[in-house]
Amino acid sequence: MLYVERGSDGNIIALHKSQTPVALEQMLSTDDEVLAFFNSAGSVEQLMAMTDFATVRIIEDIIDLLVHKNIINFTELPEHAQRRIRERKQLREKIVPQDLLVHDIL
Repeated sequence: MLYVERGSDGNIIALHKSQTPVALEQMLSTDDEVLAFFNSAGSVEQLMAMTDFATVRIIEDIIDLLVHKNIINFTELPEHAQRRIRERKQLREKIVPQDLLVHDIL
């Protein structure tokens, strides 16, 4: 969820990751107004990057679940995939509490 800041004309002028005194309204990143704002600001790449990060986290969580349930073995993944997953997991453990949900990041 994003928090929307609107100008006097009612149009979106800024988006925030967390609530602020001027941004109380919540919207999804897929809402038409939000997409139009990103498009007009030339920041479509930023929006795609935000959703990419969330998608990567979901994929990591799915892999963890499949390994935990013994549906796949981590070692069955290609070596470069194992390395990348281990690197991201180590980094995440250092900087982000484990109970943080994906939507809290956005």
